[in-house]
Amino acid sequence: MLLTYKLIELIEANSDHLANSLLEKVRTSPYLSEYRNVPPVDLKERVQGIYGHLGEWLETHKEQDIEARYVEIGARRAEQGVPLSQLNWTIVLTKENLWEYLKRSAVAADLKELSGELEMLQLLDQFFDRALYFAAVGYERYQEKHGR
Repeated sequence: MLLTYKLIELIEANSDHLANSLLEKVRTSPYLSEYRNVPPVDLKERVQGIYGHLGEWLETHKEQDIEARYVEIGARRAEQGVPLSQLNWTIVLTKENLWEYLKRSAVAADLKELSGELEMLQLLDQFFDRALYFAAVGYERYQEKHGR
């Protein structure tokens, strides 16, 4: 548990760096063309709020809190013309950005055993994240083709 708290502290202390890193990934992703409609400051504030208060989100926020935040984000992105698949992909990138940072930090701290475990968990996450994104793409294409 002590290691978990140290990792959370590390993430929270570097939330600005993590948010900037994510902004660059969103800007350069071939899957996120409609995110040009989202002001970068808006995206950065929301992501930095998650990274910067991760311990609080994990320990004290209930499902209703997460629901309220992400329902609002979903509605805002729909208003901005962002397809659901791209919203999903941005959430995936937010998590992947965090995984990459944790792996780099674990290696830098010479926690090679932890780094290996993080890599395995990240690979599992990546599989399901991509399934989520591409299922949404298929769904949207079907709706476009069939006028729904």
